[in-house]
Formats: sequence, C-alpha cells, structure tokens
Amino acid sequence: MLDLLKIEWLKIKNYRVFLFMILFFLIGIFAANYIVYSLFQNVVNKSEAAVLLNKFNPYEFKYVWQSVSYTSGFLLMLPAMLLIILVTNEFAFRTNRQNIIDGWSRSQFINVKIVLALIFALCSTIVVVLAGFVFAFRTKTEISFDGFSHVGYFFIKAFSYNLFAVLLSVMIRRTGFAIGVLFIYLGAENILAQIMDGWSMIIKRDHHLDFGSMGDYLPLSASDGLLAFPDNPLKSFAKSALPTDYTWLVMLLSVGYLVLFYFMSRRIILKKDL
Repeated sequence: MLDLLKIEWLKIKNYRVFLFMILFFLIGIFAANYIVYSLFQNVVNKSEAAVLLNKFNPYEFKYVWQSVSYTSGFLLMLPAMLLIILVTNEFAFRTNRQNIIDGWSRSQFINVKIVLALIFALCSTIVVVLAGFVFAFRTKTEISFDGFSHVGYFFIKAFSYNLFAVLLSVMIRRTGFAIGVLFIYLGAENILAQIMDGWSMIIKRDHHLDFGSMGDYLPLSASDGLLAFPDNPLKSFAKSALPTDYTWLVMLLSVGYLVLFYFMSRRIILKKDL
C-alpha cells in the first residue's frame, strides 16, 4: 500500500488544483474560526445579551474543541470536491486503465483511493486540532481537553464526506457532473432532514414520543448530527422543545454509512467496466 500511495503522491504533488484547494481549505479553517471568535469577542460579549450569556466564549479551552470542530465542519465540502476531481481524472485521462495494465488489481485501485480519503480526513483533523490550540491560547484560559471527543466526531464527518465523494466519483466518473450531484444531494438531504426534524418535534409535542432528531439518521446528516455548537444559556432555553440527542445511535449510523460507502465503491469498481 505504501508503494501505491507513493505513486498517488507523484500524480498529485505538482497538480495546481490540488495545491490551490489544500491552501484554500487551510486558510478557510482559520478564517472561519476567526470570524466566529471575533464575533463573540467584539460583538456578542459587548452587547446587552452578554449579561444573559455571562460573556460566553466558545473558544475557551473547555469549549474550543467542540466549537472549532463544528465551525470547521462547514468547510469539508472542499476536500470532498478535491477527491472527486482526483478520482474522476483517473477515468477522464484513462490512468486507471494504465494502472491495471501496469499490474494493479482493481481492488488495489479502489483501496488506494479510500486510503487517500482517510488521509485527507486525518490531515483535516490535525488542522482542526492546531486551530483549536491557536484560538484557545488567545483566550488565556487553562488548558483542557474537555469535549475533545468532538474532534473525533469531526474526523468521522470528514471521512464520511470523503468516502461519499469517492463513491460518487466511481459511479459517475465525470468531474462536473459528480460535483453537481454532490451539491444537489446535500441540498436535498438537508431539506429532508429539516422536515424530519420538524416531525420529531411534532411527535414529541403531540404524542409524547421522543424518537430523537430523525433528520440526523440520514446518510450525511448522521455525521453532521454528531457536531453541534457548545451549549450556552440562549441555546438551553430551546432544548426543552427539541428531541433528545441520541449520540450513540447517530454514531452507530455514521459508522454504518461509512461501511456502506466503502463496500458500494468497491463493488462498483470490481464489477463495472473500466
């Protein structure tokens, strides 16, 4: 596998789109968190609401891992799009066939793409940890790893988006079409998730049955549902009307969808014509 990854690196290391999107993602992580950090420092905590919030700072060490994971999660479209570009290029330029001619098996071809998705997720998580330290140290609070599990949730979300991108790539094999389908699917799933969350609240209110936030049970919404902004006084007011967060169930579903994306991608490559 290491030799295969070296070949992958040779393919992408000088690819300008790869370099540009990686740089844009890195800048985006710090820029997005800086915007939220500045908003609380310079607007929220200097407003009348600060009395109610008790100058809540989501980037103090006891909240930072949850805050930075949640905020950074909105940028995971970028590595997913990059993976779509890299994988669909294999079909567009017939390098996938050349790899098979050179002695790769179909299984090796798809496995190296999945490992690449894993590496992207790991690197994204490392950047989030670094961003967490950068912003938490600015608050001059005591070092704490409370809530560090949310960094793990971020990794699951990153890997889910990346594996879904690989799945779309091997199914569609055309860059623009695959990226378009990704955006359409995310939009459609988000709308459906909002509707299902509404049903969850209605069922809880009218029938006193708590099925949790059912919108979080959809494929990509499951990993989204693992991440949330830290609790604060204003957020707590609304919690009584909201369904219970069954984190254990959403976690199981997220892992289940990861396994599903993996096996579907493998099956397509192993069965479909190159």
